[in-house]
Amino acid sequence: MAKVRPFRGLRPSAELAPVVSSRPYDVLSSQEAFEECKGNEKSLYHIIKPEINFDPICDEHDPKVYDVAVQQFAKFQKEGWLQQDSKPCYYLYSQTMGDRTQFGLVVAANVQDYVNGVIKKHELTRADKEEDRMKHVRCLNANLEPVFFAFPDNDVLAEVIAKTAAKPSVEKFTSAEGFGHEFWVIDDEALIQKVTDAFEAIPYLYIADGHHRTAAAARVGLEKAQNNPNHTGEEEYNFFLAVCFPASQLKIMDYNRVVKDLNGLSDEQFLSALEKNFEVKKMGTEEYRPTHLHNFSLYLSGNWYSLTAKAGTYDDNDPIGVLDVSVSSNLILDQILGIKDLRRDKRIDFVGGLRGLGELKRRVDSGEMKVALALYPVSMDQLMAIADSGNIMPPKTTWFEPKLRSGLIVHKLD
Repeated sequence: MAKVRPFRGLRPSAELAPVVSSRPYDVLSSQEAFEECKGNEKSLYHIIKPEINFDPICDEHDPKVYDVAVQQFAKFQKEGWLQQDSKPCYYLYSQTMGDRTQFGLVVAANVQDYVNGVIKKHELTRADKEEDRMKHVRCLNANLEPVFFAFPDNDVLAEVIAKTAAKPSVEKFTSAEGFGHEFWVIDDEALIQKVTDAFEAIPYLYIADGHHRTAAAARVGLEKAQNNPNHTGEEEYNFFLAVCFPASQLKIMDYNRVVKDLNGLSDEQFLSALEKNFEVKKMGTEEYRPTHLHNFSLYLSGNWYSLTAKAGTYDDNDPIGVLDVSVSSNLILDQILGIKDLRRDKRIDFVGGLRGLGELKRRVDSGEMKVALALYPVSMDQLMAIADSGNIMPPKTTWFEPKLRSGLIVHKLD
C-alpha cells in the first residue's frame, strides 16, 4: 500500500509563480533555457539548468555547475522568491490544456515504496541521466522538480480533490505554451489525514513521467539512510516530491517516428515490402491520423498512407506485443529499414504528438528525413498493465502533455 505524507513546501508567491516556474529540465536544451529566461534572474532554470549561468554556457556535468546550482538555490530562498510553508501540507495542482483539466495531489512519496515495487515503472533509465539528477538532488538537498505519478481512481481522493478545487486557489496563471496552471494548499488537518489514509488503501502508484528523477531521488534517500547511524525511516530524505493524478484523467499522446532513409530501397520497393504485413492504402496529400489500434499513418514523398497490420502479425494477449510501438518497431523499422536499436541508431528521431502531424510532414518535406510514421497512442490501461506485469515498454512509447511545471513547489530533504 502506498505511503505518502504532507510536507512543508517551498514555493513562490502568487505574483512570482509565473516568473519563477519553468518547464522541466529535460524538455529543452541548455541554449533554449538560456534564451527562455534571458533577463529573468528569478527563473528556476538558474537552478535546474545551472550551466546557463556561465558565459559561454558550460558543460552541464562540470563540478562547478553543481556548485552554482547550490548558490542559486540559496539566493532564491534568501531573496524570498521561494518561501517555506510553516506546517506540513498536501497541495492540489491542476493543469488545463484546451478543454481538458487534470487535477493532481502533490505529496511526499516514499523511497521504500519505489524500492519495494509499490511505485511501478514502465521504462528503463539511462545511467548518465540518473547520475546527473542524483548529483543535483544530493548537492541541493532538495527535490526541485516533481515526478508525475498516476493512481487507480479512488472515491475518497476524488472527493478531496473536488472539495479543494471548489475553494479559491493560491496561484493561477497561463504559461507561455498556453497551458493553465492552478495551485491550492491543503492545510486542514482532517483533510490531510483523509489523504494519507486514502493512499494507504491504494496498492500501487505508477510512474507516468519522470523515471530518472524518481530513481535519482530514491538513490539519494538510500544513500542518506546508509550514512545515518540513527536512521529511523521517518526522516524527510526518505520521501520525495510527486504529483499524483487519477489515471482516468490522464491522456497519453502519440509518440511518432521520422527516419532519414529507406535502407537502400526505392519508394515503390518500400511500399511493396510493407504489403507483406500491412494493408496499405494511399490517402493522398491531406493529413491522415491513425484511427485505432494497429492502424498507422505513413508520410512519404508528399503522400499520406494508411497502414493496418494484418491479423497474426501481433499478439493482443501480450502486454508488450499488443503495443503499436512494438508492431512498428518489429515489422517496419527492424525488418524493412534495418533499425534495431531505437536508443542509439542515428537514422531515427522521435516527435511528440503535441507537435502534430504537420511537424512530421515538415521534416520529410524539408529533405531532413525521408519517411514519417505516426502511431495510435498508448492508453493508460495499457501502461498500467505493462507495469503490473513487470515488463518494460520499448523506448519512446509515451508522451504526456502538459508537463508538470517546475518551481511551483519544492521539497527539502531536511
